[in-house]
Amino acid sequence: MLIARYENEQETRYGIVAGGKVFEYIGDPFDPQSAKQGKPVGTLDEVRLLAPVRPGKILAIGKNYAAHAAEFGGGVPPEPLVFMKPPSAVISPGDEIEILPEMGRVDYEAELVVVIGRRGRFIKPEDALDYVLGYTCANDVTERDYQKSDGQWTRAKGFDTFCPLGPWINTDLDPSDVMVTCRVNGEVKQSASTANMVYDVPHLVAHLSRVMTLEPGDIIMTGTPEGVGRIAPGDEVEVEVEGIGVLKNHVVLREA
Repeated sequence: MLIARYENEQETRYGIVAGGKVFEYIGDPFDPQSAKQGKPVGTLDEVRLLAPVRPGKILAIGKNYAAHAAEFGGGVPPEPLVFMKPPSAVISPGDEIEILPEMGRVDYEAELVVVIGRRGRFIKPEDALDYVLGYTCANDVTERDYQKSDGQWTRAKGFDTFCPLGPWINTDLDPSDVMVTCRVNGEVKQSASTANMVYDVPHLVAHLSRVMTLEPGDIIMTGTPEGVGRIAPGDEVEVEVEGIGVLKNHVVLREA
């Protein structure tokens, strides 16, 4: 099932995407087994899609692809390298990524995202996927100069608009071997399989649940493959995860 959030008559609702159309979602979005498909709302061209979830926590993993760690001159961490982005960074498909005049190098980072569906703590790896609602795409936009100068990553990754998310959640995806791709202005910049992740999805869910309780709607950004690079105002950035879809956003200069 593909679960979306959309705006209809100034209300936010959940929908089911099928056959190029959005249908009403009847039921609890975190219990897709009991969901029913309602009447059609419109085609994907007619419906304004929102980020498919409003996360309480955005948990992210750094250097989870060995080739990406190497391109920044580092090795693979001995355990998952965890950081957080604020929920205020989330934007929807089609929204604009804003670069401020004082920023230096701002990079794209295409990622597979895990959406938590059940509350859990001390989850075992073999049970981890039972706590997952599904998967979506994200762009972990990063200001590299601040990341280097600050010595930690909060500011560099926490600006408003620095977490494009979408276009929807696939509840049936096997995350173990799907391609993660980034295109800038139509040119492929990143392309690698999640099979290359150092720490797979069950490991990440279990590891994070030992630190904090995972709640429905929390997301885990699983890291980006090699090939990250700079974006600039005027660019169009596409993040595609095989089996999910394409997340597209334009980059603009924001004068504060």
